[in-house]
Amino acid sequence: MGANTSQLSELSESQSIRTLIGPDAVSENEPFWNQLISFTFTSPTCSQLFIWQAHNALFLVRCLLKVFIREMSEEELHLQFSYQERAPGTYDSICEDLLEELVSNLVHLIVEVPLLDITYNILFEAVTTLLVLLSYQLFHKEVLREGLIYGYLTRGRCLSLTSRLVKTLLYNFIRQEKCPPAAHVLQTQSDGGGLLYGLASGVASGLWSVFTLGGVGSRPGVEQDQNPLPLSSQSLLLLLVLANLTDGADCPNPYRQAVTCFKNTQDSSSIPSPQPHTFQINFNSLYTALYEQQKSDQVTLLLYTLLHQNSNMRTYILSRTDMENLVLPILEILYHVEERNSHHVYMALIILLILTEDDTFNRSIHEVMLKNISWYTERVLTEISLGSLLILVVIRTIQFNMTRTRVRPEPVTKTVI
Repeated sequence: MGANTSQLSELSESQSIRTLIGPDAVSENEPFWNQLISFTFTSPTCSQLFIWQAHNALFLVRCLLKVFIREMSEEELHLQFSYQERAPGTYDSICEDLLEELVSNLVHLIVEVPLLDITYNILFEAVTTLLVLLSYQLFHKEVLREGLIYGYLTRGRCLSLTSRLVKTLLYNFIRQEKCPPAAHVLQTQSDGGGLLYGLASGVASGLWSVFTLGGVGSRPGVEQDQNPLPLSSQSLLLLLVLANLTDGADCPNPYRQAVTCFKNTQDSSSIPSPQPHTFQINFNSLYTALYEQQKSDQVTLLLYTLLHQNSNMRTYILSRTDMENLVLPILEILYHVEERNSHHVYMALIILLILTEDDTFNRSIHEVMLKNISWYTERVLTEISLGSLLILVVIRTIQFNMTRTRVRPEPVTKTVI
């Protein structure tokens, strides 16, 4: 690893890596640091030296953090970022909190740097590094309600950037930008994925496993193994993790507040929002992304969260005249129930429950006629209303779950919760 092109097989023999993990301290002014971050696994494709080296530095920090978080507590991690070399007999009571500085700079990078081909990798690294910092929950059975990283994000210097961070992560999800060819600086020659995405997917899938109580999405397939939208996927996962952080003892979760109160850009209402972290976003673009990406349980959870907690988004969705675009992917999830985990199926059912609480929705779905539903293979449906298809799929889902769990039906007079 160094200024020349490197190979993955050479990492264990790299003198720079050996120096980095060695016992000897290296001064911050040593040329070693510039050499360390001047590596590439393929030849550089752009002349943006600063962006290239900044990405490499973040990649190294993320890899080190992944090990540190697995092996030490937050307090011990904080000490790693608080080290200062002092001469014998000298004392310095002022110690800069470099861990908070790292978290703050990562958030600033995400909200300030525009998403371009040359910045794709560095934004991906920033988002994934924040996910790594939030992964302490993976190593604790109990719910973490307090912590250094939690405090930095909810009460520290990042608090003022809450709405901008949530908005940026949502737009990363909406844009669905593919990883540009020039951004595959860590891609290997032997597989279709990349080292950049591969190393991040371990933490991401681990966090998602905890987030869904052990059920990680659908059964693994090509879509999960070779994700063409790594930044979009990681941004969505970070958004969901932030929004579901527990409330602090003295303050509510600001990211949940931001997710539950944002408004449509076309909303011309001058009534100020009582929430402190509100912002505006294009509801039409968000709605389109939600129904186009419904194959993943992360997107289903986002839709459920918005329908359940954001009254502005719920009102907008129920006012749409093309509800079949959103309902059909949900019904397809339920139709292929044997390929989904119970959490995904549960969220899909709750989404339908929320939608069917609206009388206008119930009337309109019986007026929408559908033809040739390709994914419904048990019989040929030449023409059927959306409402009838909904009833048919839900009954089939109930039948499947009763058969799988071998549960005898309860009497009609009793309510099953």
